[in-house]
Amino acid sequence: MISKGDVIRLGIAGLGAIGMKVARAVDRGDIPGFRLTAVSANDKDRAKARIADFQTPPEVTGLAGLSERADVVVDCAPASVFAEVAGPAIARGRCLMPLSVGALLEHMDLVDQATQTGARIIVPSGAMLGLDTVRAMAVGTIHRVVLQTRKPPAGLADAPHLVKNNIEIENLTEAKRVFKGTAGEAAKAFPANVNVAAALALAGIGPERTEVEVWADPAIDRNRQSVTIESDTGEAVMTINNIPSEENPRTGKIVANSVIAALQRMTAPLVAGT
Repeated sequence: MISKGDVIRLGIAGLGAIGMKVARAVDRGDIPGFRLTAVSANDKDRAKARIADFQTPPEVTGLAGLSERADVVVDCAPASVFAEVAGPAIARGRCLMPLSVGALLEHMDLVDQATQTGARIIVPSGAMLGLDTVRAMAVGTIHRVVLQTRKPPAGLADAPHLVKNNIEIENLTEAKRVFKGTAGEAAKAFPANVNVAAALALAGIGPERTEVEVWADPAIDRNRQSVTIESDTGEAVMTINNIPSEENPRTGKIVANSVIAALQRMTAPLVAGT
C-alpha cells in the first residue's frame, strides 16, 4: 500500500519510443508522486545523452540494477530480455509493469513468485481497448473472445512467423491474413507486434481460448484492433484504430500514453473504470 506523501521511485527498461516518452512525462512532473531514479538501455552512452537535459537525470544502469533503485519497474525493453528485467523485480518485491506481455505468458511462474515476495504485476492496456469490460465479463462466464489485428505491412515486417513460413507482405495490393490461432500462439509468432493479444487473454479467458487473426493490410495507415466477446452478461464489439509511432511502426502512439495513465492511476485520489 502506498502511503500519502511517499515518493515512488520509478525505473524504466528501454528508452525507445515508449520508454522515452514515459521518462519525459515523469521528469516534467506529469505523474504525481513518482520520481525517475533509474533507466536502462542497450547503448548506455546514448541513453545518458538522451536524458542529459532532464531536470533530474536518473542513473543509467543495467537491466537487473533497475529493481535495486526503483519501487516500480516499467519494462519497455525487447521481449528477448524480459526475464532479465522481470526476474529481479519480482524477487525484490517490486511492482512490474511489462509491455512485452507475450513474454509474460511464457513466464507465468512469476505470478506465483510475486505471491511469495509481495511483488505486483500490472499489465497496462497498451494498444488494446475495453480491458475493463473484459475483466467485468470474466467475473461471470465468457463464452468466446476473438481478436482481429490489422496492420500496415511495415508494422509486421520481420515478424518471426512471417520469416519462418516465408510469408511475403511486401507490395501487397489487398489485405492478407498471415495468422490464425490462439493468443498464446500469436504471442510467440509476433513477439513485437501483438502484445495486445496477450493482454486481452490475461484479462479474459486465457491464452489458449482467446482466438486471434492477424492481417497485413496495405489499405490502412493505422494499427487496427477489433474484439468480439460473447458472455453471459452480454456481447461486446470494439474497434480501435491506433496511429503508429514514428520511431517504431510496430507499436502505436497510445501505448506510451497507456503506461502514463496506469502510473497516474496508482496515486490518483479518484479512479474511473473497473
